[in-house]
Amino acid sequence: MNSVAENYLESTRKQFAYYKSLGDKTFAQLNDTAIHWQENEDSNSISIIVKHIVGNMLSRWTNFLTEDGEKEWRHRDTEFEATYKTKAEMIAAWEKGWQCLFEAINPLQAEDVSRIIYIRNQGHTVCLLYTSDAADDSLRVDLGGRRIIKKYPLQSEAAARGDTT
Repeated sequence: MNSVAENYLESTRKQFAYYKSLGDKTFAQLNDTAIHWQENEDSNSISIIVKHIVGNMLSRWTNFLTEDGEKEWRHRDTEFEATYKTKAEMIAAWEKGWQCLFEAINPLQAEDVSRIIYIRNQGHTVCLLYTSDAADDSLRVDLGGRRIIKKYPLQSEAAARGDTT
């Protein structure tokens, strides 16, 4: 019988994989022009949102059990500058971020859930990091997708209104 912590780890791993798949399916429908589209000058394009998610993942999940999650080498402000020239370049960075995350979380054991890790010198449990990063990344993917849908209609994973199957 699995413990609550084991079930939590497995459930959260599946949730992260689901969020990644939502991004993957969205990106499959976009071209180089669409990833750079911005609703207005104060909004971020899909490519910038992805760059920020990747920066966050690399910083948070690299050696996360032994090092602070806000790395000195991270330059957060530059994550909001458009540097990906192509969709392929953006997807390569996206994959690198997710690889870092999954390589960090897949080996975790039930006893790791209550370990204290640090972000900006503040202690958090592994459980809290899991939960907050999952919610944060899914929100960014969702908001980015909603913005781009206004300009470039996309197919959605969500059931259509009135569809109960």
